[in-house]
Amino acid sequence: MRKPIMAANWKMNKNIQEALDFAQDIEDAASLANQVETVVCPPFTCLPAIAAALEAKGVVLGAQNLYPADQGAFTGEISAGMLKEIGVDFCIIGHSERRQYFNETDETVNKKVIAALDAPLRPILCVGETLEQREMGITFDLVAMQVKAALYGVAEGLMGNVVIAYEPVWAIGTGKTATPEDAQDVCKAIRAVIAGVYNDTVAKATSILYGGSMNDKNAADLLARPDIDGGLIGGASLKPDSFAVIVNAANQ
Repeated sequence: MRKPIMAANWKMNKNIQEALDFAQDIEDAASLANQVETVVCPPFTCLPAIAAALEAKGVVLGAQNLYPADQGAFTGEISAGMLKEIGVDFCIIGHSERRQYFNETDETVNKKVIAALDAPLRPILCVGETLEQREMGITFDLVAMQVKAALYGVAEGLMGNVVIAYEPVWAIGTGKTATPEDAQDVCKAIRAVIAGVYNDTVAKATSILYGGSMNDKNAADLLARPDIDGGLIGGASLKPDSFAVIVNAANQ
């Protein structure tokens, strides 16, 4: 059985005080810890400030990005080791906004996945297609390529730390959501890709999340699908009450 993972991606939202308020108000996740892994990924500025408060609630700390070098002349960047030092366990990698606005490529994403695993951090590897690509009928080929490229050089023994998030680009922040059937089809296809690259045992053990406007109203239906093991939640994770509903939906 794969433990559901519910991860909040706050993106560039919340100052330190707002983050502390969230950590204070969020439902105690400790009672769900054996069934659901709850992760919060705030902006870098909030990471040290809320680490202890989240830990006390049974919530795991995640980051939204990293740079794939241990140290050096990379102004404005943060390494996996620096994140690990302040208590980060997960890191979102390859989000479509990083690919779109900051020109991240499949090669860049691969380097970041390797760096995360070396730290060690658990990468939440994001893959997904645009609306144009879906309408062209290349969703499965594109997502398969993204998965294979991102995992290039990742040893089978490290795959237990890798989480994959399918996020159709056209559904991120738009209020549109892939139907549960469509989301299930792509997540199932991703699992088949992993089986092809590694084997069935690795594929069955890999957690695959759905992102793209999952919220407190549609989470239960999405999470009921056999190959959807959790969610990467954007806007709906900014309020502790709505995020708690989504997390609890994974425990049903």
